[in-house]
Amino acid sequence: MKPTVAFIGLGSNLSHPRRQLARATAALAHLPQSRLIAVSPNYLSAPVGTSGPQPDYVNAVAAVRTALAPRALLRRLQAIERRQHRRREAGAARNAPRTLDLDLLLYGGRRIRAAQLVVPHPRMHERAFVLRPLLDIAPTAGIPGHGLARRHWRAVRGQRIARTRTHFLR
Repeated sequence: MKPTVAFIGLGSNLSHPRRQLARATAALAHLPQSRLIAVSPNYLSAPVGTSGPQPDYVNAVAAVRTALAPRALLRRLQAIERRQHRRREAGAARNAPRTLDLDLLLYGGRRIRAAQLVVPHPRMHERAFVLRPLLDIAPTAGIPGHGLARRHWRAVRGQRIARTRTHFLR
């Protein structure tokens, strides 16, 4: 398969979120048939779409050049989540707190609609915690079906988001 640039959203609000993102970034750098090419700064953001109070999230976006097919990449992302103690339980509340969330945001310019995979991520253009870090590493990124990512920034810039420290593994 020809290498494609994929963008991955990273988020955590449990168990030392900055460390969770640092470990996930290190794991992304070791994906087979892939190369980590960029990682945004970390951002602190308010939870979105939650049913009750929970801690703020730490978010970032990574770019990976990969020869993995979209579903194979998704399986690898979910394996990283499991290694970092992410639990997906049937009947759990949507947008519940989590140790790690890795979302396949974009896979080249492709549009994919499958049972377990929708690309581009269906709400990414509505979320400051995705757009701000994405624009940091890919200012001309396009969202298939929605146009340039930067054109959506104005609509979401009222959402609470602030750049925060990045934790580095030693």
